[in-house]
Amino acid sequence: MPAFEPVRYAALTDVGVKRSHNQDACAAQPAVDASAYEANGHVFVVADGMGGHAVGEKASAKAVRDIPFLYLKHAKNGIGTALRQAFVETNAGIHAIGEENHEFRGMGTTGTALVLRPEGAWVGHVGDSRCYRIRDGQAEQLTFDHSWVWEIAKRQGIDPDELGDFKKNVIIRSLGPDAEVEVDVEGPHPVRPGDTFLLCSDGLTGPVHPQEIGAVVSAVPLDEAARLLVHMANLRGGPDNITVMIVRVPGGPANKAAKKAGPGAFRRALRAWSRAVPWPFTALGAGSVVALLSLSLRVAEVPGAVPLFLVAALIILAGLVGLVIDVKSEPEGATAPRDDADRPLNVYKKHDCAITETIAERFAKIETELAAGMKAHDIPTDWKAYDKLAAAVEKAGDPLTARAFRARCEALLFLAEAFHKSRHKAEAFRPNW
Repeated sequence: MPAFEPVRYAALTDVGVKRSHNQDACAAQPAVDASAYEANGHVFVVADGMGGHAVGEKASAKAVRDIPFLYLKHAKNGIGTALRQAFVETNAGIHAIGEENHEFRGMGTTGTALVLRPEGAWVGHVGDSRCYRIRDGQAEQLTFDHSWVWEIAKRQGIDPDELGDFKKNVIIRSLGPDAEVEVDVEGPHPVRPGDTFLLCSDGLTGPVHPQEIGAVVSAVPLDEAARLLVHMANLRGGPDNITVMIVRVPGGPANKAAKKAGPGAFRRALRAWSRAVPWPFTALGAGSVVALLSLSLRVAEVPGAVPLFLVAALIILAGLVGLVIDVKSEPEGATAPRDDADRPLNVYKKHDCAITETIAERFAKIETELAAGMKAHDIPTDWKAYDKLAAAVEKAGDPLTARAFRARCEALLFLAEAFHKSRHKAEAFRPNW
């Protein structure tokens, strides 16, 4: 068995430009050893509070504190069940605080949790914070936004982006306002070595397009990617609090299932077939095929036709017995599916994260205009160090290569961090790219 390899992650939350208080929160609870990973996995949570300054902060802080704790408490009951129960009990706790204290009435928060385990990734979700899986040049959104615009788009069968800004920030489901809440739990999503998961609040996905997010995360180290994404949201106005949490799957025990791709894929195919076709019908079909084969052998006067026919008869008989048993044991009412049962996995949107000419030009423009603005307003930075980074961009050649884009991100991050340090000292310069 390979040695346990800790998961790599980076997290950053920022108040943004327009807000005075940060109502976002995030928490990470990675497994400390192989046994903890096998039992519970790595847990990551992002929350975006609502309901006024102190109220929103209190709700999101409680969510990121309680969800991991309650998940671990119930993990022995099954991962999906534990994740759902953690959200339900967290909702009840936040709602109780709002009911008991008039000043906290209506407090609420979004909540998105990622659990990485040997069998794959589980996602628990309420609200419009998001979870993406970035793999092979694609950013795949694994969560459904519980917002008016997404719900209307679903009913009309169109892409939410086609509705523009129509009720874009109005969410219809969150933790806290109501005594009960419907929780989305999906998994296990297959995990491969090198997969990257990103959890974030809408303060990131509003100003920064998922295509840009995926390109940055794929190009630079996790910590630098988190910082650059937050800076980009702020450079484009920072209208809301911004939270980014990036998790990269190592090549250790986390990918045990992925390394056994052959048998795992075969078993998944069998389970998918059994969900679509009950086993008695499969047996009847297989028995009929074997019977036809025995008949062919009989016609061709090849030995073995009779034993093969007997086998076919036994298979068909087993199918008939199975049908009788299924009919007699069919419950009168429908039963709810188990949280840990196999189910279709949803990827709600996909974005190509390839470094296109448009993205390369966009990042180059941000860097050029930021540098010019900082010089015009005498914002201090080490310009010699920046010149070296800019020269590295030119030396990298073709701007569409990963090397050149990485160099561009490093130069942009250098400027953005210098600007961020002086942001409150030079309010006259407010870029909005």
